[in-house]
Amino acid sequence: MRLSLKTKFTLGTSLLVLAVVTLVSGLYIGRLTRQVLRQADDRAHFVADQVFLACQSALRDAAERGDAPASNSPADLRKYVHQALDDSNTLNSVMESAVGYSPTIYEITISDKDNFVLVSSDPDLRGQKIATRPTVTSLVRAGFFQELRTLYGPQQTYEFSLPFNLGASPFGQIRIGLSSALIRDEISPGLISAAYWALGSVLLSTLLAFFGTRFSLAPIDRISAQLDRISAGEFDLEPVRRGDELGAVSTKIIGIGKQLRDVREIFSNLRENLDQVMTGLADGLLLFNAEGRAVLVSPSIEKFLGESPDVLRGKRVSQVFPPGHPAHAALQIDADNIEPVDGVEITLDTPAGPQRLGLNALAIREHGARMGTLVTVRDVESLERIGSQLMVSERLAALGRVTAGVAHEVKNPLNSMRLWLEVLKANMPVEPEAQQAVKMLDSEIDRLDRAVKTFLNFTRPVELRLEDTDVRAFLDDVLDAARPSITKARVELRVDMPSEFPPIRMDRQLMHQALLNLLLNACEFTNAGGRISVGLRRSEDFAVISVADTGEGITAENQKKVFQLFFTTRPGGTGIGLANTFRFVQLHNGRIEFESEAGRGTTFRMELPLSRSGEAPSARKVRDYSRPFAEEKR
Repeated sequence: MRLSLKTKFTLGTSLLVLAVVTLVSGLYIGRLTRQVLRQADDRAHFVADQVFLACQSALRDAAERGDAPASNSPADLRKYVHQALDDSNTLNSVMESAVGYSPTIYEITISDKDNFVLVSSDPDLRGQKIATRPTVTSLVRAGFFQELRTLYGPQQTYEFSLPFNLGASPFGQIRIGLSSALIRDEISPGLISAAYWALGSVLLSTLLAFFGTRFSLAPIDRISAQLDRISAGEFDLEPVRRGDELGAVSTKIIGIGKQLRDVREIFSNLRENLDQVMTGLADGLLLFNAEGRAVLVSPSIEKFLGESPDVLRGKRVSQVFPPGHPAHAALQIDADNIEPVDGVEITLDTPAGPQRLGLNALAIREHGARMGTLVTVRDVESLERIGSQLMVSERLAALGRVTAGVAHEVKNPLNSMRLWLEVLKANMPVEPEAQQAVKMLDSEIDRLDRAVKTFLNFTRPVELRLEDTDVRAFLDDVLDAARPSITKARVELRVDMPSEFPPIRMDRQLMHQALLNLLLNACEFTNAGGRISVGLRRSEDFAVISVADTGEGITAENQKKVFQLFFTTRPGGTGIGLANTFRFVQLHNGRIEFESEAGRGTTFRMELPLSRSGEAPSARKVRDYSRPFAEEKR
């Protein structure tokens, strides 16, 4: 989880205050503990002195009463001292008051030199031998953490001892017992107070840091909002009015935003021009920078690689052409480096199926240093088809020029022959053989005349009458014209048209003839019970009209001659229909292609540019083509 700058400042201030408070509290607690222990030690020393004086007074009182030990044996001496101390009201009073009023003294015990208890504030200890206990001085001299572990650990008793003599010889000790629990109780109020103060200080500092940070960093929020608005394209903003560094930063950001606006406008214009240029390119372009990232991708690359330019832009070479990709080896890719290549062909599985592609890789250099690589992807099959169509167009144009000259040269002699033939008919005798010969000559002259008219019609310039046409209505009209032939051929017709479609700007009469030629050919070469499918779909800015049949198909040797003038495989055919279809489509800046396999049928596709208006005509009811024409007629 990412923390905001305000949260970081607040937490940092709180942690800093916490560290300072912890240090100060530790010093305070250490000083308090040391002070309490020293006070307990001093109090124990004072009480021991008081008890010592009370013991001396008790022994003097016993001597004045005439009491004396039975002998100088340790037992008699211990008995004498025990009796004297036990009978002393002063001593008992001093011991009771010391234990009662001192918060840290646990017990007061007087023992002999053998540690046998003579007198004690704890009745259970009298007559018992007690062990030596640690001194208070050792606790005072211990370290801070050792003192805390001792005081807040299991309860222990520490003592302050003061020796006393009986006569000139040592006799015993006065022991003041101090309980660690009582000392802890003495220190705890100070510790609790320190903890409250520490917690209060941290909370107060956190609150102050929060509001202080919020107030101090408020201009940063405004600067961030300025950056967001600049990113959204709003550049005419006012800077934050402050005299500190944040105000200067805001002013500089506004200046950068205005410069960015100018650069953005220039870049936008350049990009629009570049997009227009690249949109018209059939070849796919990929420009990689020196680090191997795609910085420029043309729209047409999607039909080759199956990914949109937005997805490919920013990817590395190894991501666009990963290992195992046919182009990876062809471009000699090593990591993200591409070796320059020219005219390498690969076969790639594209969304439209297997496709032969040509690859070129050009290294771009500046001052000898390599700045990037431009990869060009080209559809080899499309180029071959375009070349074939250009060749057909050139042949048709050349043939048209020749036939036009021949037709004009032949036309006049034919007219002269017909005139003289009419004269001959009028003056020759009525004989069967002569009449048959004249009739034959008349028939042949008519045939030659029709051929000459066909030549002239094919080569005569066509005046296009373009108009926005509803494609669906246009297809209905063509199918109505083809109805008798489809019914006669006893084939099934299937039509696939969308409910709405943009208009096409076309010469309706010419394209009617072009599409009708395709339908009539399909009827001619499809056996009874077969199927003819007519489809309409959109491909970018083109309308694609397809006519597919399940007929005989076109052999491989005849596929190159399909659009040639006078080529036909149909008995009695003229070989002009498909040549005219090819010509009419080209006049509309369109394209016609076909796929065929002998024995499995043929599919013709006409691509015609859509009208620039781009508005779909109103929906119109389309005939149901799922039933045969004969059934529909009934």
